[in-house]
Amino acid sequence: MGRTRISAVPLQRSLLIRLLAVSALVSVCSITATAWAVLQTTAVVLSRERGQALADDARIYDTLLGYAATHPSWSGVRPTVNRLAQSTGHRIVLLGKDGHPLADSAAGQNRPFQPPQKATAVVDPLGVDPELSKGTDDGSGTERIDPRAVGPFRLSEEDSERLKVIANRVVICLRSLGDVQAHVQMMPSGRPRVVVPTPGGVPALTDQRCSTTVLTDPTPQEAEALASLTALVNSCLARRQADGVSLALDGSWEARTRHEPPASTVSSCLTTSRSQQLAPYVAPSALMYVSSPGRTATTFFDLSPANRLRIAGWSAAVLVMTVAVTTLAGIRLVKPLRTLTEAAMRMEAGELSTRVPVRGGDEIARLSTAFNAMSQRREQLETVRRDMTNDIAHELRTPVSNIRGWLEAVEDGIAHPDVDLVTSLLGQARQLQHIIDDLRDLSAAEAGELRLAPEPVQVSELLSATAMANQAAAAAAGVTVTVADNEAILVMADPVRARQMLGNLVSNAIRHTPAGGSVTLSARADPETVVIDVADTGTGISADELPRVFDRFWRAEKSRGRQGGGSGLGLAIVRRLTEAHKGMVTAVSTPNVGSTFTLRLPRHSSTTEPEPRELGQDLP
Repeated sequence: MGRTRISAVPLQRSLLIRLLAVSALVSVCSITATAWAVLQTTAVVLSRERGQALADDARIYDTLLGYAATHPSWSGVRPTVNRLAQSTGHRIVLLGKDGHPLADSAAGQNRPFQPPQKATAVVDPLGVDPELSKGTDDGSGTERIDPRAVGPFRLSEEDSERLKVIANRVVICLRSLGDVQAHVQMMPSGRPRVVVPTPGGVPALTDQRCSTTVLTDPTPQEAEALASLTALVNSCLARRQADGVSLALDGSWEARTRHEPPASTVSSCLTTSRSQQLAPYVAPSALMYVSSPGRTATTFFDLSPANRLRIAGWSAAVLVMTVAVTTLAGIRLVKPLRTLTEAAMRMEAGELSTRVPVRGGDEIARLSTAFNAMSQRREQLETVRRDMTNDIAHELRTPVSNIRGWLEAVEDGIAHPDVDLVTSLLGQARQLQHIIDDLRDLSAAEAGELRLAPEPVQVSELLSATAMANQAAAAAAGVTVTVADNEAILVMADPVRARQMLGNLVSNAIRHTPAGGSVTLSARADPETVVIDVADTGTGISADELPRVFDRFWRAEKSRGRQGGGSGLGLAIVRRLTEAHKGMVTAVSTPNVGSTFTLRLPRHSSTTEPEPRELGQDLP
């Protein structure tokens, strides 16, 4: 069969052209938006300014925190606030916890301040904000307290100068030992400390040959403050049922008894006690507000000729790249669609075995899979249709040929129309009528044109009536038909169609059971179904043929010959009638032993009132 030529698709309706047009439109829009974003890009400047604002906030916070740590009140903070505002360009406002203004860098400028919902920071030297603070730790383990808040531990100028002279002597001693870069570090309390940087950058202790205890021993003022702090800590520990400790000037501690209190408990009490001791020496907490009035963001990109040329180049590059990628994607998309179109047109022309390759797992691959399944199903249906047509013609040919042959013999005077001839012709006509009736029933069942009238049917009476109706045929074949003893069971079925189903199964069993064999009918009840078995001792069916036993006109070789007189449609009708009753029929068989056909029909329930329904309406 020749291949069907596919006409070209007009350009204006081509999927590829439309895809390219949409892609080009999207590209132009995206390029325009990108160019506008580049020209208006304030994000960079805003980000830089935000970083600068955070740095300014941290600087302002640290400066005010240092003021609060070294002053018992905010009364003299205004010059510090004005200096910070002038250097940073921000407006700085300090409010007390009660909302009372403490300082405003814009005071006297007729600019009333409306505080926002959230302050920039809370300035509290006893509760430092770790995000804004430099995080300097004084080694006491109370890093939430600003190290500049020393309170009663601040040395007098006389003691500080005296210790500084001693520290300088130690530095000179260390430097005389070799290339030692020792130096004096002044602590917030005014106490000097001699440190020697190590290669890792961490200050080291002074060399033992030059060390002196004077730099580590507390002064009388520090001893008094340390004793007060120790008393506060031990009082806190006592409330927590822990033993007391002895504090050192550097913040370390040791237990006074063998029962050492938990370190976390001591650290908590130390923080609480230091806050309690330092409270009179530091300014109360205040709310800090930092704003930047009058400052606007600027762009870093101008419309100079060089920048315009650069934008045009970027736009052209993006457009070319987009069109190229879209073209490649469109070609890959259109190619399988054209393959599907060609396959569909070949199928329309009669090539039912047409298949298309399946690649990937996208929508087109799924469409190709569905097309292959449809093509395969159509090929199968066409094969079934041809086989059924051939089977019908084959089944009708034999009785029609016999009738025609005998009538031509009578017409030619070869045969005489006696009683035997008429009986033979009548038998052939009945066989022909039987085939036609079965075809009509099967066609009506599949078309849903027959109706069922289900009603409660006594199974034992149904089996007995079926056995009685087939006794003559069984006696002629030398086969015994028996009904097993069954309990009283009701099945919900159309009585006429139920007798037809059982009659077809029994007559089929008689035809394929040799003389001397038997056919047994039995029934049993399941919770929801009634199971009816028709068992014979016939020739049986092979395992590879058993799945086809309910197909139309199916006949196995030899054991399913046409000599028995069957139409080849009885078992197919049984399957359709059983499915119409919402039941099922199965078969098991062993060659040269026998076969058993099993019907499963709905069991009658006293609460069920079935309605007549069309035969075959639930069939696929």
